[in-house]
Amino acid sequence: MSDFPEILTNSRFYLELKLDGSQEPVDAYFMECQGFKTTQQVIEISEVTPQTWGKNGKTNGRIIRTKIPGNVTYSNIVLRRGLTISMTMWKWLAAVQEGKWGEQRRDGSLVIYNQAANEQFRLEFKNAWPTGYTISDVQAAGSEHEIEEIEVVVEELKRVQVS
Repeated sequence: MSDFPEILTNSRFYLELKLDGSQEPVDAYFMECQGFKTTQQVIEISEVTPQTWGKNGKTNGRIIRTKIPGNVTYSNIVLRRGLTISMTMWKWLAAVQEGKWGEQRRDGSLVIYNQAANEQFRLEFKNAWPTGYTISDVQAAGSEHEIEEIEVVVEELKRVQVS
């Protein structure tokens, strides 16, 4: 075993999504994704503390500013893949649009593998639901693959230890 960690490349990864109630082990695989970002807001607190200063030696207030961590936010995740005949992603979006978004929140994970196909990295997201769906423009004369894209809202994003 090497003393240096393996540099993971993006050439061997997929994002797997499993929806509750499905008979399939995995409902969708995506080959491109973006938006895995977490940010913590900064809250600035100002306090006035007594301090003796100035020529007259009076006690006056001094403003002390402290920055503390605030709410954590997560970016939407955008998933892309070649268009398939599967209706899973469309049905998931349609259920949310019909007002059943609370029942449609799902968990998933981004998995990156090394060149030997062993899992090396896992980023899990919680309570995801689709907010947008796009199919690339279709041209009968074109030779490019059609792309299906789904934008997903996530409530939690965390990296987990891979054993």
